Amino acid sequence: MNYSLTHKSKQFFWLLIKLSIVFGCGYFIWLKLTTNSQLNFASFYQKLIENNVFSIKNLFFLLALSILNWFLEILKWETLASFCIKISKKSAAIQSLASLTTSLITPNRIGEYGAKALYFEKPFRKQILSLNLIGNLYQLLATVFLGVLSLLYFVNKQNVDLNFNKIYNWIFIGFVALLVFFFLWKTLLTKKNLFKSYAVKLNRKQHFKIAYLSFLKYLVFSHQFYFLLLIFNVNISYIDAVTAISSLYLISSFIPMLSLFDAVLKGTVALFIFGFLKVDTFTILSITTLMWILNFVIPASIGSYFVLTFNPKQTT
Repeated sequence: MNYSLTHKSKQFFWLLIKLSIVFGCGYFIWLKLTTNSQLNFASFYQKLIENNVFSIKNLFFLLALSILNWFLEILKWETLASFCIKISKKSAAIQSLASLTTSLITPNRIGEYGAKALYFEKPFRKQILSLNLIGNLYQLLATVFLGVLSLLYFVNKQNVDLNFNKIYNWIFIGFVALLVFFFLWKTLLTKKNLFKSYAVKLNRKQHFKIAYLSFLKYLVFSHQFYFLLLIFNVNISYIDAVTAISSLYLISSFIPMLSLFDAVLKGTVALFIFGFLKVDTFTILSITTLMWILNFVIPASIGSYFVLTFNPKQTT
């Protein structure tokens, strides 16, 4: 009798959690689209109509790029998770989309770690956390590597006036933060050994595959942004466009924010970056919002179903 009550209580608890995630996610998406002070939804929709975004050719290409973007993410997660326990592409897709929905209300999508770990039995969860971290670090590496090169070119080409005193201060703060982080990490490893069970050893070939998928994914979504610039008739060169886009992603990746407000963050940074290229403000805000819808809202909506049908693995 007590076991039955406990089991029902757990079921009710998980139902509340899942409903809260789905309805919370849906509410904030609706709020973002309908009450955005930067971008009126009616004007945004009219802008899409004027630029034939909903034509069969454009819509097909945009959706194809979004699907490819998420296919690469799913393939990357299938590859990573299989180092711990073999999973199918279907399972990888469910876990990736459900974790996206869950993570939208957490800073920098940190909730993704816990959401994916819950799909695995307790003995594997620490390794899953480690593998997810590896995947995100490689994605960040792609953003930083291509972004730094692009930003250096962009600053030089556009004669951007930077306050180097502030830059040096931030570099110093970052350097000190890294020293503190590595000191604490070393202390935990050597004295308390808390993270020994997190270790996942990948060989060179496996590291290369994850890096390759991360860079390919970056190229897909950055060129989706470029394709939108073409649709909206933005008259700038390819090299100026891709370096501006990479600079945008570099800067925005280091600003902690809820993923639900990703469009606001990228819109603000994009206005600064593309302002040097004399691109219309409303056009840039429309593009960043559309990128957010294609790569976050639509996948998160699909992920909502998998959140509702999720059943946690037994912890024993």
